[in-house]
Amino acid sequence: MVFDQVNGLPVHILVLHAAVIFVPLLALGATVYALVPPWRPKLGWAVALLAVVAPASAFVSKQSGTELYNRLLGQGLSGNGKEILDQHMDYGTLTTWLSIALGVVSLILVALTVRNPRALPRIADLAIAVVVIVLAALTGYYVFQTGDSGATAVWGTY
Repeated sequence: MVFDQVNGLPVHILVLHAAVIFVPLLALGATVYALVPPWRPKLGWAVALLAVVAPASAFVSKQSGTELYNRLLGQGLSGNGKEILDQHMDYGTLTTWLSIALGVVSLILVALTVRNPRALPRIADLAIAVVVIVLAALTGYYVFQTGDSGATAVWGTY
């Protein structure tokens, strides 16, 4: 029930914008951190903070969305609207898991390089950069798809 309502408003509409902001910021920050070692001393604290806040905001958005979805099902949601929300929820689940993975990899990268931005052997730096770029691209794609399908569900632009 924590994720259901606040003063009659669905928690989902109050928290989803945090994920819309923080998840892409994590993707961008982690990518720059991975690709530009000279910038690491200035970006490390922000990437570490986003690596915690972005997945947390995605998780809260997903949980509150599930509560809203269950409330709508209880009120008789069916048909095309239910199909759109089912897809939206699938995208939200992928976004949550991908943002958690990106957050973990980002924290590992920051932890390994916080004292010395060029501490990793070149091949390890390249391998982690590839993982970060792939996770950032997938996370960015799915956060967009989640938002777009949610907007379609609310505004009916289908």
